[in-house]
Amino acid sequence: MATLQASSFLRSSCTNANSSSSSRRRTNITAKINIPNIRTNKTSQLPMLISDQLEQFAINPIEELVLSPSRISIHDTNVDGLDPLVIEKLYVIKEAVADRVEMHKNIGEQRSQWNSMFLTSINGITLAAATMAGIAASSSGDSVLGLKMSSTIMYLAATGMLTIINTIQPSQLAEEQRNATRLFQDLYNQIETTLSIGHPSGIDVKEAMDRVLSLDKAYPLPLLGVMLEKFPSSVEPAVWWPQQRRRHTKSVNNNNWNGWNSKLEEEMKEIMGVLERKDQEEYINLGKKALKLNKFLAMSGPLLTGLAAIGSMFIESDSASHGSNWAAMLGIVGGALASVVNTVEHGGQVGMVFEMYRSNAGFFEYMKESIESNLMETETERRENGEVFEMKVALKLGRSLSDLRNLASSSSSSLKEKFASKLF
Repeated sequence: MATLQASSFLRSSCTNANSSSSSRRRTNITAKINIPNIRTNKTSQLPMLISDQLEQFAINPIEELVLSPSRISIHDTNVDGLDPLVIEKLYVIKEAVADRVEMHKNIGEQRSQWNSMFLTSINGITLAAATMAGIAASSSGDSVLGLKMSSTIMYLAATGMLTIINTIQPSQLAEEQRNATRLFQDLYNQIETTLSIGHPSGIDVKEAMDRVLSLDKAYPLPLLGVMLEKFPSSVEPAVWWPQQRRRHTKSVNNNNWNGWNSKLEEEMKEIMGVLERKDQEEYINLGKKALKLNKFLAMSGPLLTGLAAIGSMFIESDSASHGSNWAAMLGIVGGALASVVNTVEHGGQVGMVFEMYRSNAGFFEYMKESIESNLMETETERRENGEVFEMKVALKLGRSLSDLRNLASSSSSSLKEKFASKLF
């Protein structure tokens, strides 16, 4: 009898414990459902959603109940006034820009290796051909013909290789890709800043797209058909930005001046004049000198190896012959001079120097257009904030704000103007 009472007591205790545990679990899940702060304009759907979740839990109480964001979000509303489609487009452009950064970086490294390998290979071939020509001139017998033929073939191969690499200028190609990598990385950072602290709009998407396409045009990846001209008739600054458009109003200050005043406008005008008269003109002149030197070296290398090939063809075994002397001299000295010219041109990377000068002149042109586009805008609220713009110009020129103002004030009074940029 006592045993039956004890068994009944234990059964009732377990039943109470199970019901208490089930009640607590139901309370916890109900609390989980009430935790999310559902922001929606259609609040009448909230009880229905929670009721559906409770019915699902009643069917299978073992599974943990999780409210899916896709089931409770309302897609026809904008969070904090932002258009999700604009944000999605900016992320698409950001991914494309990141891919271009990687592509230009890899291709730049590849073309830099081209320059080193071609330099070493052509110099080795040229010096070996000159050595064979010298040995052939001082030898006699059947070996002379083989040495002459080998020297001639190697000189002809060096002539063809020099013609190709002097046309494409691997060092200049590598510098173009380095510039493209830096500019695409700068665009990537700007898009990140817009997404982080800005309020992106359709205009931001349009500007980002235009900049991507302008960079693609300014620094093409293929070699055939769209490669930049390596020996232009005139030196022009590099252009990698789209045409400046009228800015949209982002914010209006209480004083309606947006950080601008007459003193700052005069300061920007003076800096723009210094950039045009000193910095840009200086780098265009340097670019012209580098281009002339590169043209001379590019023509001299294949010419010298070609003459050396002709000389090695007419080398005779009889060292006493006058004809053999001039042929041997041409074959040996021509090869040595060709190696020197090739080393100066591609070892010194004259093409890269020219591209660097052209790019620097383009940078100053970009600074001029940025200043001019702000000053041309009569509505100051449509300009970039004056204080921020002044700081940006100072940083790009490697100067402090006080140094920048001193430059603007001294440019009009000083007979000997200083360069605006301290970076290069």
